[in-house]
Formats: sequence, structure tokens, C-alpha cells
Amino acid sequence: MSAADEDTPGVRRAWGWVGHLRAGGTTPWDDWSGQGPAGGRVLPGAQQLELLRRLNLAGAPSTTLVERVVAASAPGRGRPDLELEGSVERRRFGPPPVDPGHLPDDELLRVAAALIAEDVVATDPEPVAGPGWVRPWRRRYRLLGDPALTAPWRHELVARGRPPGGRGALVLVLGTDLTQMLADVWEHRCFGEGGAAWSRWLDSLGRRDTLPPRADLLHIARTWSTRSGRRVEVVLDPTALPGLVGVRRLATPPAPVSADAADLARRVSAVLGLLVDRHRREVLLRRALRPRLARLGGAPVVVPPEHLGWLDDRAVAMREGLLGAGYAVHGDPDLLLPRTRPGAVEPSDAGVLALALRLLLEGVATRTGDEAGDEAEDEAGQDSTHDREETTR
Repeated sequence: MSAADEDTPGVRRAWGWVGHLRAGGTTPWDDWSGQGPAGGRVLPGAQQLELLRRLNLAGAPSTTLVERVVAASAPGRGRPDLELEGSVERRRFGPPPVDPGHLPDDELLRVAAALIAEDVVATDPEPVAGPGWVRPWRRRYRLLGDPALTAPWRHELVARGRPPGGRGALVLVLGTDLTQMLADVWEHRCFGEGGAAWSRWLDSLGRRDTLPPRADLLHIARTWSTRSGRRVEVVLDPTALPGLVGVRRLATPPAPVSADAADLARRVSAVLGLLVDRHRREVLLRRALRPRLARLGGAPVVVPPEHLGWLDDRAVAMREGLLGAGYAVHGDPDLLLPRTRPGAVEPSDAGVLALALRLLLEGVATRTGDEAGDEAEDEAGQDSTHDREETTR
């Protein structure tokens, strides 16, 4: 932000534009020629003002939201708050002033993600209580593998008085085709610790020819059968799971969110990590933000064709390893092989920004979803060894 104690034509022009935007205006900075009195101690940064202009174009932000945007900062990696080109002289040091209309969407998303993180924290969902009762004669089990399958089904079973674990628990490793498991793991990370963008994360896996721990079913099976001596079975057919855990039926897991929604959650997660502890961050992301994003729809991420070659090799090796080791496999082992899906859907900064603007205008919902819950505790059920491996890859 720029000091506002100067009285120059450039500064007066800048304050005139700030007043125009505060009143709901949408004129770009490059086209603005009016002037106005100072409206504060410092001039807002170019990122904040361009974000406010985009909000005005997308809807009618409340007075409270307008002032929050004007006073916001741009956290994370990136440029500091930038001055408006033409409002001040270029300094010898620091970044030069910019035309906010030329800023990349990623710069605006830094500010938007910080504001959404504040909204998410303000929802403050109540802690989810554990099961009021536990069936004494329940079947002992433990669910591992694809988090899009294990997390909702584990939560449902806990709610029905059948928590995981216990002496002699049957270890069930859940999965599907490898391309879908990669998408599921990345989305799960977005609503947890955040991490790398989709394409960057995939490229890193491909270069190292490795799989994320929750998608490496053979590694999970070997770890649990060797280190703990537990009986391990692999479940690729979801209709087989109810019988294995001792129930008649289980609900269908929630559909994945859109690629842009997952990436927005990833960005918000980075800011939330500065505001709350790890456990609280996951609760807020999964219970306050995810249900809201899920209702907006959109196409989920799809593994692009250039990655299918090495994934096919890894899936074949996984299938042969599971069968060769003699693990019971429920479902056709060929279900592990990558499936070709139409298009190569991945997040775009423009799409993520449009979604962020919509969330800011509508406000993050305060109602929480049924599918989220004590997921941080659920993750602990996957064993601390599993968690350590996740963080080292």
C-alpha cells in the first residue's frame, strides 16, 4: 500500500478510483481519469483494488466485504502489495507500480484466498461428537487406501456404532482404477495440508515414477501384513464391503468436487495453516468449505493422457504384486488399470478466481455437511506409519 500523505495529481487520481470502486464502479484503472480526496492513511494495493473491481463486475458486494477487500493483505509467496502505475513515481528499490488490469489471476487469488480463509474460520463449526454407543459384537475392521472411499465409509460406520480397530481387526484396502485414485488423493490433500497444484504434483510423481501412499495398495497391504501380522484383503468391488464389515448396506460416497473447487481449497488451506492448528484446519476445510463447494458442481480433475503410460505400468505391477502375494481380492483385479476419461480437466486460475468471487459474494455457508466429521481422527486410524510416509513423499 502507498502512503497517502502526498497531494499529487497521481495520488488524487488513485483516491478517486478507490472511491469509484467502493461505490460499486467497474471502470479499469487505465481508463480512469477522475480524482478524489484521500479515503484513508494509505492507498490500497493494486491487487486488492483489482479484486474489488472484479467483485463489482460479478455482483454486488456488501459494504463490509468492500472494506475487507480494501484492507486485505496478499499473503503467501508472491509479490507484496503493489502500487498503482501512474499514481506515484517509480522507486529505486522494490517492485515497480503496476496497472492492476495486467495482474495475473494468481495475484488476485492470493488476496481472495485470505478473505475466504477468514470466512471459513468465522463459521466455527461445532465439534462432531463420537458415537453415542458402540456395538459390543461388531465386526472388527480397519479401512485403508483411497481416501474418497475410506473416509466417508469409516465415518458412516462410526456413526452406526461400528468404529474401526480392535484386536484381530481385518485390514481392508480399498481402491479403484489408478487414475481415479490419484485424483482422489490430490483432492483429499487439497482439503487437508494443501500442497502442490494438480499438474505440478502429477509431474513430480511421474518424474520419480512413484505413487502417493494412499494410492499404492500393494505397499499398504505389504506394510500391514508384514509389520502387524494382520490379515489383509483388497476391495475393488464396493458391493463387497458391507458384508466384510458386518452391515447390510453402505451409502454411496459423495462425488468429487470440481477441479477448480479443489484447487481453491488448496489455496485456502495454505492461509488457514497460518491461522489455526492442523486438526482445526482439516475440520474447517472439510466441514465448512467442502459442502459449499460441492453444491456448486463442475467437472473434477482428470489425469491427462501424457501420464497414462507410466500409470498403466504401475497399475499392472500393482495387480501382479497383489495376486502374486496371495492377498484376497474382492472384485476384478483389472479394475486397477487406468481408465481413459474424456478430456483433460485441470484447474485454471481464471476458473478458480471466478469460483472465489462467487464464494465471497455469497458468503461461505455456516451449515456443515453430513459427510465431513471427525476426519482428523479418521486419518489417525490409518496408522502413524502411513501418515509419516505421506509427508515424506
